[in-house]
Amino acid sequence: MRMTNSPVTKANPNSNKQFGIFGEARTRILIWYAIWMLFVGILSIPLFWHLMLRQVEVRVKKDLQQEVLNFREAFQEWKSTPDLQREPIEIFINNFLATNLPEDDDFLLFYLGDSFYKHAPQALPKLLRPGSELIDNWSKVTGPERGEKATSDSTIGNIIYIVEPFTGEAEIDGKLVAVHTTAGELQEALELFTISVPVLGTVITIAYALAWIATGKILKPIQLLAKTARTIGKKDLTQRIEIQGNGEMAQLAQTFNKMLDRLQALLESQHNFLRDASHELRTPITIIRGHLELIGNDPVERQQTLQLVFDELDRMNRLIGELSLLAKIERPDFLYLETVEIGELTKELYQKAQALGKRNWQLNDRARGKIQVDRQKLTEAVMNLVENATQHTQEDDSIVLGSTLTRQEFRFWVRDTGQGIDLEEQKRIFERFFRGRNTHLPGSGLGLSIVQAIVKSHGGRVQLWSQLDVGSQFTIIIPLLRGCTKNIFL
Repeated sequence: MRMTNSPVTKANPNSNKQFGIFGEARTRILIWYAIWMLFVGILSIPLFWHLMLRQVEVRVKKDLQQEVLNFREAFQEWKSTPDLQREPIEIFINNFLATNLPEDDDFLLFYLGDSFYKHAPQALPKLLRPGSELIDNWSKVTGPERGEKATSDSTIGNIIYIVEPFTGEAEIDGKLVAVHTTAGELQEALELFTISVPVLGTVITIAYALAWIATGKILKPIQLLAKTARTIGKKDLTQRIEIQGNGEMAQLAQTFNKMLDRLQALLESQHNFLRDASHELRTPITIIRGHLELIGNDPVERQQTLQLVFDELDRMNRLIGELSLLAKIERPDFLYLETVEIGELTKELYQKAQALGKRNWQLNDRARGKIQVDRQKLTEAVMNLVENATQHTQEDDSIVLGSTLTRQEFRFWVRDTGQGIDLEEQKRIFERFFRGRNTHLPGSGLGLSIVQAIVKSHGGRVQLWSQLDVGSQFTIIIPLLRGCTKNIFL
């Protein structure tokens, strides 16, 4: 999302740097993220080392087991050979060692009877040479055995072994001892671990740099909000954030834009009030001042001047009241909703309308049911329409009132058989102070603007139909789902 419209006021370029880089939200986010990653990393290092050693141990034991299985298969094949063709056990062992070389750090030790016979590879660690304590101990083992022995020799480490007894030629007992020394594996694991830690640190550093850039892009809408807020002046509320997507940031930008819409509407309402008030009050003030400057000593003339001044002051008072009403439209407490029986209200409005002049008054339809509206302001809107119809009709013309109520909307209309409204004037009929060709008629030109404002505050609209020399009809339409919270049909 990006900011739309060019800013009118210039923001302070240093205002967003007053807290420094450590005051930025993304810096604090990454610092906390780094702290947690460091904490997790410290805990994971010993776990990683333990898992690595565990994996090495499992692999070593698997290799030793495979060495034993290879011997078993070769030994069973040797024993299945007929006696006359079978080679001596010593030759079998020599051939087996010649064709089955053990893995690194693995040793194959053969015993015949209680004596150490042969080994592979040729080079043996000191602890595994004939005459050592381990060699003597294994010579006394009579059954299968698996185990691990710790040593103090760092070049050997621990010794993992498997003892596999066998019965050779002429019931000669023997055994295979498969041995693995862990020092080499541990050294390789340590080297791998030593390499992995710096690589991991480098990867994390690069990840933090990328996260810094990504966080900046993610938080960019917030920066735009702050920038937009700084560019808004007392007379400029045109800045908006362009919304892209529908995530949290988009919702934040949408909320911010709606707030600006409300502020702009309020500011425009105030500007319109001041403009309209200054425009419309200038004429009566000029009239009052001109007559007061010319007032003489004649009592009759003085009385006429005072009466004209009072009339103009009354007109100014009414005008200020109408402008104040329009200025309050955007306030949340503008409407005071109450439950109203629409049939009774229609009858009441019809009775009030007849007092405005001698016309052919008619009540066409009368809805039945209860809705929630601002009774006082809705009455004011309808009476403004009735007064407007009265001013544009003659005594022999008809003025018809009516109302309907459905499950979707409420309608109230005022129809007359007067002179009608020109098509071009219909486009501007709801503008403030617009009076068209009927400038000779009394009024400020705010009546229809007030009607439209009241109806819009209920979530509705005003529909106009008019034809010259035929008449006009103004219809107030208020959807019940927005303008009313409770509807009861009788």
